Amino acid sequence: MRDIAVFSGSAHPELAAEVCAHLGVPLSPTRVSRFANDCLEVQLQANCRERDVFLIQPLVRPVQEHLVELLLMCDAARGASARRITVVMPHYSYARSDKKDEPRISLGGRLVADLMVSAGASRVLAMTLHSPQVHGFFSVPVDHLHALRELAAHFRQYDLSRTTVVSPDLGNAKEAAAFARLIGAQVAAGAKQRFADDRVSISDVIGEVAGRDVIVLDDEIAKGSTVLELLDRLRELGPRSIRVACTHGLFADGALKRIGEQPDVLEIVCTNTVPVPDEERTDKLQILSIAPALAEAVRRIHNGESVSALFDAPRSE
Repeated sequence: MRDIAVFSGSAHPELAAEVCAHLGVPLSPTRVSRFANDCLEVQLQANCRERDVFLIQPLVRPVQEHLVELLLMCDAARGASARRITVVMPHYSYARSDKKDEPRISLGGRLVADLMVSAGASRVLAMTLHSPQVHGFFSVPVDHLHALRELAAHFRQYDLSRTTVVSPDLGNAKEAAAFARLIGAQVAAGAKQRFADDRVSISDVIGEVAGRDVIVLDDEIAKGSTVLELLDRLRELGPRSIRVACTHGLFADGALKRIGEQPDVLEIVCTNTVPVPDEERTDKLQILSIAPALAEAVRRIHNGESVSALFDAPRSE
């Protein structure tokens, strides 16, 4: 893979290094500096001319800093005559801004997608977007990966004969159903109504959970208000055990601590699409690596092979 160059922004260099280790290529250095007027400057410190350039940067807090950094990386690669620029974005935080559910609000998901393309992105590799229609916000090809097989491989260590996968809402029910099929479990969903960014109400759980081993599955956990509300409804129905899983473990404002303190939650499972600070981790937390999946997708993109074929057959464990 001589014609490939992989760079990382400052959002999650550990994940970028792990991806490069699986690819067998070096992680090329990036210099990020700040002028006296607080503007950022980015320099890609390796040759990009006529190379297939991959820029790894999840949009995590501080989101705006990391977004501008990513845009500058795209512009730098384009100015350095890169043959193709692929943004590897394990977490696209602006994907939550995907609809006009109130008057006079912006569609941030589409705007930021336009900014990336304007900055020079030729292609995007994403992981578990908040909603599938976000694909349509990009005017360049998008390869959309999911972490369901990594999560399934983890949960197969348990007895799944009486397991129900519970989606917190109907919007995530399709993903929960796909995960349930992977592990041979039943599926259920909460009837959720959102009143604000951190205030939700779940009136009921549709499906069988009484006396069963429950896996609560969501695409991301931020403040944790949805999960905590769902746990209250589940307790009323009497499950045998409860585990919580998600792809993006954002865990803002002490969410990981609050969920971990629930005595009936046996385990919290997420992937390393976003960094989880060591000081915030608990004994109940399990972090799975999606670096092998990202590396294989990068290899396939570089070689012109099918990325969707990654999900056609089970990956060897």
